[in-house]
Amino acid sequence: MDLVIIFGPAAVGKMTVGHAVCERTGFALFHNHAMIEPILEIFPFGTPQFNRLVSEFRRRVIEEAAASHLPGLVFTFVWDLNDPDEIALITSYTEIAKSHGGRTHLVELHSDRSERLARNTTPFRLERKASKRNVEFSERNLLDMDAQYTLNTGGPRTKAEDFLAQHPYIRIDNTHLTPDETAAQILKTLDLPLTTHH
Repeated sequence: MDLVIIFGPAAVGKMTVGHAVCERTGFALFHNHAMIEPILEIFPFGTPQFNRLVSEFRRRVIEEAAASHLPGLVFTFVWDLNDPDEIALITSYTEIAKSHGGRTHLVELHSDRSERLARNTTPFRLERKASKRNVEFSERNLLDMDAQYTLNTGGPRTKAEDFLAQHPYIRIDNTHLTPDETAAQILKTLDLPLTTHH
């Protein structure tokens, strides 16, 4: 199984680009909020119960996908590139894929903040992510995360870059690219298989 991890800051287009990749490859999309939204209905964001459940469900989905006949899984994630715990978490996902004979591809998306604030309110995003429908709150969260965490490379060297260098990896500035254009670039660079109808 090919595991494609798309990472980058909030509203950069991870889920939308992931959807476009899956349409061309027959892979399944496992976006960041697929586990977050149902658990938010029971436990508040950031509580120990919330964190444990999201983490365990994500790991189990990746384990089952790797052991299945799925050709690939696209997983999207907001990754603090200087957090050793998150580097270890992503490493564990790559090891799950590898243990089943699979490989991992890493895709970093970067966009101008003004473009991300515009994308924060797109219908596809709000349809799939109920917790983002309070736009004022989600905009504040986007800005807070930008200030608090290192969500892209391109500045001072991050702790994750040694890890990135060990895997097929592409960094794309998709500020002025459509999801389809971004997906096409990912498929070409990472040499991912296309389904027969594309």
